[in-house]
Amino acid sequence: MTSPLPPEAPRRKPTLWDTMKAVGWSFFGVRRNSAYKEDLGKLNPLHVIVVAFAAVIVFVVGLVLLVRHVVAAA
Repeated sequence: MTSPLPPEAPRRKPTLWDTMKAVGWSFFGVRRNSAYKEDLGKLNPLHVIVVAFAAVIVFVVGLVLLVRHVVAAA
């Protein structure tokens, strides 16, 4: 007797790039609902938090450097 359901394809392990893309799209606030739900199912929440924290630090340091450059040029 055969199973009525097809075998599921093996889920691939999410990469660092997948996590970075998800965090990057969330910074812009544009993400399709289907992609968001897919990310919820495959990404490790701890990895998302670490990458988001690093991205916030890079963003803030970039803003500080930009402001210093603009103020120094004035």
